[in-house]
Amino acid sequence: MQTAFSGFILGFSLILAIGAQNAFVLRQGLRREHVFAICLTASLSDAILILVGVSSFEAVSRWLPWVTPVFLYAGAAFLLWYGWLNFRAALKGGAGMQASDIKAKSLKKTVLTCLALSWLNPHVYLDTVVLIGSISTKYDNSIAFAAGAVTSSFVFFFMLGYGARLLAPLFVKPSAWRVLDMIVALTMWAIAASLLLN
Repeated sequence: MQTAFSGFILGFSLILAIGAQNAFVLRQGLRREHVFAICLTASLSDAILILVGVSSFEAVSRWLPWVTPVFLYAGAAFLLWYGWLNFRAALKGGAGMQASDIKAKSLKKTVLTCLALSWLNPHVYLDTVVLIGSISTKYDNSIAFAAGAVTSSFVFFFMLGYGARLLAPLFVKPSAWRVLDMIVALTMWAIAASLLLN
């Protein structure tokens, strides 16, 4: 259970940072258009990539033991850099997020857009396949770790999609995004520190 919880926290903290995929889910939630289909598409895409990462790194680490520490240090470096970007965004601030005025014309088009944002985004691969995959190798039960990370994707996307209407008044304010960016930055740095110290 503790391993699954670690996977859940890591997965949730990585996915928390707003990006193209999250923004799309949020906008669909604000419009209440195809919300279930979009949340499911985004969650399943993340789940597949997480499972590929965990299973691949487990197999590769058996054949090439040096790969795991290399990716762990690379992952820590990425987290430090990613945390810095969010920290800088929190200090700088910016405009609040507005729902797009462009409405999806069909379920098919909306799902295809979501798939493109999920599978053509290099950051998604860094977060799921590389980072979660490499970190999973330090746990004895990588399946539990993967299950926690996959669960975090489903929880996050469905909360984002269906909770968008409640969040809309809050995230129109730039200050809300600054607080979120700071939380993400501190979380990324905490995970990086735990990797380096362990």
